[in-house]
Amino acid sequence: MQRLSLSWRQANQSVVLVPTMGFLHAGHAALIAKGRRLAGNQGHLVVSIFVNPTQFSPSEDFNQYPRSEKADLELCRSLGADAVFMPRAEDIYPTGADKGFSTYVSEGDLSQAMEGRSRPSHFRGVTTIVNILFNLTQPSHAIFGEKDFQQLAVVRKMVQDLRIPTKIVMGKTVREHDGLALSSRNAYLNGNQRRHATILWSCIQTAKNRIRQASKPILASTLRRELTKMVAATPEAQLDYIEFFNPANLKPSPRVKPGDRIALAVRFGRTRLIDNSRI
Repeated sequence: MQRLSLSWRQANQSVVLVPTMGFLHAGHAALIAKGRRLAGNQGHLVVSIFVNPTQFSPSEDFNQYPRSEKADLELCRSLGADAVFMPRAEDIYPTGADKGFSTYVSEGDLSQAMEGRSRPSHFRGVTTIVNILFNLTQPSHAIFGEKDFQQLAVVRKMVQDLRIPTKIVMGKTVREHDGLALSSRNAYLNGNQRRHATILWSCIQTAKNRIRQASKPILASTLRRELTKMVAATPEAQLDYIEFFNPANLKPSPRVKPGDRIALAVRFGRTRLIDNSRI
């Protein structure tokens, strides 16, 4: 993969990377299609598929994470990918006394709140694997989904701080007809949970409506209490967090106003869903 990408870059051809963990759905397809357009006729599109063990804690769903290699390859082919990079865990994280993996990359600011608070080792795994993928694929551009907005911000900060010559591009969140953001983890939901999972989108819409109707910024604590009650009234739903923040630096917004973002995480049984949106 590295030799191939280097040969493209040495020929003055761009490389666009779409990093994924597989089990591709319409949201991924939109990112891949965006990558194809960005690469154009002269550039190359690479899709990576790798379920990264270092961003899962021992209590999370790494072994159960859905996988669909054949369908993923067919989708990538149909959308015009030039290469699909599917390494094994032992290729990325070699073990053994002579070649044990021991170097990690950590971002120390944007990764601390929200997902970083709920999943303390998560972003260290993300920034480490993204660095490795960038070194292997040598991308001029890399596309990350808006649904993982904090991840997008952390990767952008890492690229800025470490002077990585890759431009980070955001792909918009793709939603089901009822507003649920597409996610590989949606496959875990049973019928009742799937119906109730729309509470995430309902909370986002409620927050937007409150801010739209308000003549001045609303206290975040007031808005959070209202949305927390909505989640509490939803069968099987367990709230992890609701946060309002400045999208430029992820700092909490004590008073919520247009242009801020809302992010939330809710569990349904063992399935944890996240969503976010600009207000």
